[in-house]
Amino acid sequence: MLRFDEPEFLRQMASTVALRPQIEGLVDRLVDEGFDNLFLVGAGGTYAQMWPYEHLARRSSAFPVRAVIAAELIASGDASLGERSVAVFPSVSGTTDDVVRAIGYCRARGVRTVGLTGYPDSPVAREVDVALVSEPKAWPFDAQMLLFMGRLLERRGEFDGYGRLADELAGLPEILVQVARQADPVAAAFAEAHKETDYHFLVGGGNLWGFTYLYSMCILEEMQWLRTTRVHSAEFFHGSLELIEEDTSVVIFQGEDETRALTDRVESFARRVCKDVTVFDTRDYPLEGISPEFRGLVAPLVLDTVLGRVSKHLERVRDHSLDLRRYYRVMDY
Repeated sequence: MLRFDEPEFLRQMASTVALRPQIEGLVDRLVDEGFDNLFLVGAGGTYAQMWPYEHLARRSSAFPVRAVIAAELIASGDASLGERSVAVFPSVSGTTDDVVRAIGYCRARGVRTVGLTGYPDSPVAREVDVALVSEPKAWPFDAQMLLFMGRLLERRGEFDGYGRLADELAGLPEILVQVARQADPVAAAFAEAHKETDYHFLVGGGNLWGFTYLYSMCILEEMQWLRTTRVHSAEFFHGSLELIEEDTSVVIFQGEDETRALTDRVESFARRVCKDVTVFDTRDYPLEGISPEFRGLVAPLVLDTVLGRVSKHLERVRDHSLDLRRYYRVMDY
């Protein structure tokens, strides 16, 4: 496969699920000590990566869980943030400036802090109370967050299946390699068909809305300098649909949670008015070893792997490196 280092991919993914004992021990300690709310604090892609777990908590529990933007938290504050709070801070490099500053902001208010990163000597890892460290560059953080949120919900009596889910996540590295292999020809075909396309309209919902936002902003815009519109499938019919024309590239991310029907409705409409509709659906992948009841929960991981192949093929056909930036971490701002 094009630019796919399978041994490295397996190492990275294995390092995330291997954190299970540390994560469970941490959650147990936090629950035993007691806390009143949970903040999931990120910036850009890591902020969007926290949305599925805010969504999971919202539909499964009365416990307050909130995804927040690091810089906005510092600027605006939050009346519920304090000594009875726990905050989780993801950063692949461990150097994201807004996240590092938000850790200091939270610690000054007595908040217990947890970091997710791949670098044990990074500012994020050094500044938090507890650092959960995976292999360098391991992405995404979904496995760690599924373990964290799943254990928390189990301890609260709100997720009886957590133990089985956590056991099944151990097989995730190999499962996702198979996903990448199956997705590669689909990704290559999409890239070839859209190598001259300069605008994409992306739609997703439920626990895939965060991935939709992330892929639109962090990959297509930041890494490929393409123009995009991103809209939640539940909001599609409240304005943004007017941008769709016959030749618009409409890209739909479809998962397997309770919001699937909302995205089905968007697809049905889009196919009536547009000739360029692409659906990336997690149902297309066997995911052997993952129980049907858990497939929806791992959908962000599946689509991250699928669209990872799309990204590599877009890089090739457009001759535009995914590492190229004009402004981000290039200029001072």
